[in-house]
Amino acid sequence: MNSILKNIVVAVSGAHSSVIAAMYGIALAKKLKIKMKAVYVVDTATLKYLSAAKFLSSDERDEYKTSLSNEGKHCLEYIDGLAKSKGVVIETELVEGAVGTEIIRAADSFKADLILVGGKENPSSYIDADQERKSVLAHARSNIVNYAHCPVLVVNKPNMEALFKVL
Repeated sequence: MNSILKNIVVAVSGAHSSVIAAMYGIALAKKLKIKMKAVYVVDTATLKYLSAAKFLSSDERDEYKTSLSNEGKHCLEYIDGLAKSKGVVIETELVEGAVGTEIIRAADSFKADLILVGGKENPSSYIDADQERKSVLAHARSNIVNYAHCPVLVVNKPNMEALFKVL
């Protein structure tokens, strides 16, 4: 049986909404027997901009980059564990660059038929210090939706965690 979906990519950011998107992707991969890849982008483009604008020193930039790399590895390990718990094998990739550009590049190289991204986060789940990160993630999501070479699904599924448990 030929399926319209053979390969999917999920953009993982560390935000709760990206975990929901990954769970949805794992459910699709299991049900449709398709390949899945989870990609985390260390946003070095924003770090370079903030450093050039003198908002960050080079030491601070390097510290943030290390922190984001560690967060990315942890997130990808978590998503891989979720997939394994459902009998799904996925590829994971940690890359550096501009988030939208790198997700699209990863999708193209994986020959993705669909990119999954997390939907809007619950505003009450953030403190004001996270406002800048929300803005960066929203901008990246918008770039992916507007410039991807395949369909993009923005996953807004509030009950996905409960559904995932019974999958």
